[in-house]
Amino acid sequence: MRDRKGRMVAGVCAGVARYFGLDVTLVRVIVAVVSVITGGAGVLAYLAAWVIIPGEGETTSIAQNLIGAKQDA
Repeated sequence: MRDRKGRMVAGVCAGVARYFGLDVTLVRVIVAVVSVITGGAGVLAYLAAWVIIPGEGETTSIAQNLIGAKQDA
Protein backbone atom coordinates (compact mmCIF):
# COMPACT_ATOMS: atom_id res chain seq x y z
CA MET A 1 0.00 0.00 0.00
CA ARG A 2 1.12 3.53 -0.70
CA ASP A 3 1.80 5.17 2.64
CA ARG A 4 0.10 8.45 3.59
CA LYS A 5 2.63 9.29 6.29
CA GLY A 6 6.05 10.40 5.17
CA ARG A 7 5.15 10.65 1.53
CA MET A 8 6.65 13.29 -0.69
CA VAL A 9 4.73 12.71 -3.92
CA ALA A 10 2.46 9.67 -3.98
CA GLY A 11 3.76 7.54 -1.12
CA VAL A 12 5.21 4.82 -3.34
CA CYS A 13 8.71 4.96 -1.83
CA ALA A 14 7.32 5.16 1.71
CA GLY A 15 5.07 2.16 1.07
CA VAL A 16 7.87 0.11 -0.48
CA ALA A 17 10.17 1.02 2.41
CA ARG A 18 7.59 -0.03 4.98
CA TYR A 19 6.81 -3.27 3.13
CA PHE A 20 10.47 -4.34 2.95
CA GLY A 21 11.49 -2.86 6.32
CA LEU A 22 13.92 -0.36 4.78
CA ASP A 23 14.64 3.29 5.40
CA VAL A 24 12.49 5.48 3.14
CA THR A 25 15.48 7.70 2.30
CA LEU A 26 17.37 4.67 1.00
CA VAL A 27 14.45 3.71 -1.24
CA ARG A 28 14.20 7.29 -2.55
CA VAL A 29 17.92 7.38 -3.33
CA ILE A 30 17.68 4.03 -5.14
CA VAL A 31 14.75 5.28 -7.24
CA ALA A 32 16.64 8.49 -8.06
CA VAL A 33 19.82 6.65 -9.04
CA VAL A 34 17.93 4.14 -11.17
CA SER A 35 16.08 7.01 -12.85
CA VAL A 36 19.31 8.79 -13.73
CA ILE A 37 21.17 5.67 -14.87
CA THR A 38 18.32 4.37 -17.03
CA GLY A 39 17.37 7.70 -18.54
CA GLY A 40 13.99 7.94 -16.85
CA ALA A 41 12.88 4.32 -16.55
CA GLY A 42 12.81 4.72 -12.77
CA VAL A 43 10.33 7.57 -13.13
CA LEU A 44 8.12 5.40 -15.35
CA ALA A 45 8.32 2.57 -12.81
CA TYR A 46 7.34 5.02 -10.06
CA LEU A 47 4.35 6.24 -12.07
CA ALA A 48 3.29 2.66 -12.82
CA ALA A 49 3.52 1.79 -9.11
CA TRP A 50 1.45 4.88 -8.30
CA VAL A 51 -1.31 3.63 -10.59
CA ILE A 52 -1.13 -0.06 -9.61
CA ILE A 53 -0.56 0.04 -5.83
CA PRO A 54 -3.61 1.02 -3.76
CA GLY A 55 -3.29 3.88 -1.31
CA GLU A 56 -3.41 3.39 2.43
CA GLY A 57 -7.00 2.87 3.55
CA GLU A 58 -8.19 2.11 0.02
CA THR A 59 -9.23 -1.29 -1.29
CA THR A 60 -8.62 -0.62 -4.97
CA SER A 61 -5.88 1.04 -6.99
CA ILE A 62 -6.28 3.86 -9.48
CA ALA A 63 -6.02 1.32 -12.31
CA GLN A 64 -8.77 -0.85 -10.83
CA ASN A 65 -10.99 2.21 -10.42
CA LEU A 66 -10.44 3.18 -14.07
CA ILE A 67 -11.12 -0.33 -15.34
CA GLY A 68 -14.23 -0.61 -13.18
CA ALA A 69 -15.51 2.74 -14.42
CA LYS A 70 -15.11 1.64 -18.04
CA GLN A 71 -16.97 -1.63 -17.41
CA ASP A 72 -19.85 0.21 -15.71
CA ALA A 73 -20.31 2.62 -18.64
